Amino acid sequence: MTNRDIELESSAGPPPRIEDSIIPTRDSSRRDLQPEERRQEFSLPPVDGGKDAWLFLAACFAIEALVWGFPFAFGVFQDYYSTHEPFADSPNIAVVGTCAMGVMYLTAPLIIGLCRIFSRWARWTSFIGLFIMCLSLAMSSFSTNVSHLIATQGALYALGGSIAYCPCILYMDEWFVQRKGLAYGIMWSGTGLAGVVLPLLLEFLLHTCGFRTTLRLWSGLLFVLTVPLACFIKPRLPHSATSHTKPFNLKMFMIPSFWLYQLANVVEATGFFLPGIYLPTYARSALGAASYGSATTILLVNVASVFGCVAMGWFIDRLHVTTCILLSTLGATLGVLLIWGLSSSLPLLYFFCVVYGLFAGSYTSAWPGIMKDVVLKGERIGGGYIDPTMVFGWLAAGRGIGNVVSGPLSEILIQGLPWKGDTAAYGYGSGYGSLIVFTGVTAFVGGASFIWKRLGIL
Repeated sequence: MTNRDIELESSAGPPPRIEDSIIPTRDSSRRDLQPEERRQEFSLPPVDGGKDAWLFLAACFAIEALVWGFPFAFGVFQDYYSTHEPFADSPNIAVVGTCAMGVMYLTAPLIIGLCRIFSRWARWTSFIGLFIMCLSLAMSSFSTNVSHLIATQGALYALGGSIAYCPCILYMDEWFVQRKGLAYGIMWSGTGLAGVVLPLLLEFLLHTCGFRTTLRLWSGLLFVLTVPLACFIKPRLPHSATSHTKPFNLKMFMIPSFWLYQLANVVEATGFFLPGIYLPTYARSALGAASYGSATTILLVNVASVFGCVAMGWFIDRLHVTTCILLSTLGATLGVLLIWGLSSSLPLLYFFCVVYGLFAGSYTSAWPGIMKDVVLKGERIGGGYIDPTMVFGWLAAGRGIGNVVSGPLSEILIQGLPWKGDTAAYGYGSGYGSLIVFTGVTAFVGGASFIWKRLGIL
């Protein structure tokens, strides 16, 4: 399917303009429109700009920040839970954070598919998801063991977050076409911006009020902030123009390019989340940082990822997706293996946090390029139309697999603090050496699509 502009000529003034984005619609769906629906189609708000498009993107940015920012700031909770009762010295604390993000990723294709099928009611799912999120946080404040935290702050929060967030992805292709990559980059930078504010806020609340009051306060604040924003998460096109798709069409899985991208995506995800979880603990135990000094590590990763996501979104509209992935891969790999691995002071660790956020944090901002490439290759091999939002959903599911695996795997990697003392004063000898190497290797493999492209496989 192609993007095209329809110019309506009129002697009474400048012609209105309608642009078709990459959405699941067919020419036959236009012929089936009733006269009233045709009049609605010709009065649609513009794409790539205008008040409605920017309000939609601003709402998506804020929802992104508030939904994803909390689990991405889990490193602060990880540090608190591991040193305070009733969770001190309990195993599997890291699973709470990885479960919160992992389940949101894993359920993305299911939620997006259901929203496609029941498209008439899809815009209201954000309100349902936000209610589930707030309820889960309130419930988690009554937790007495790690299993309770995993069920509430982890799984239930993630389910609500996925339901609340998926309409943002569902309607993005309707509102942005030529600036799609930039729009995704701006939206995804919301997580980084929330990561600048939330670690400091949560650190203050945890040590001032305790975890129970902190979770209850954030639950109420989250509800007040997000419910009004959800009103702007709405479709651009009428229901009849988007109701002919088959979201669970399996033709996507017959495209080799999809699996090549997905394989690299899953491997990169198994290591990507580990620094965000362990950096505060590493800064405190290996470098003697105070509580706010350790929380600053997450702050720096997240603030750098704001710039990284926006920059990657700009690049993905102009360069081939494998080139953009290469930029992210090189910066992340060198940052982990050289800067973190050889860090011997807190300032050097802070420098690594900036590099990692800038490059590794922008990896998912290359997804619009993957979505476009898979859709085009599907058309070339006769696979018919492929819904790009479902490509996103399955990429998110792949990232979720890597995320969920990384939780228990990280516990094994640092069990007994291997390599400790073998390389004094460096990250490799801090007991976290195996974690550092694993993160660096998975970041490198995440860029395999560039090599496959050069070999002619992709």
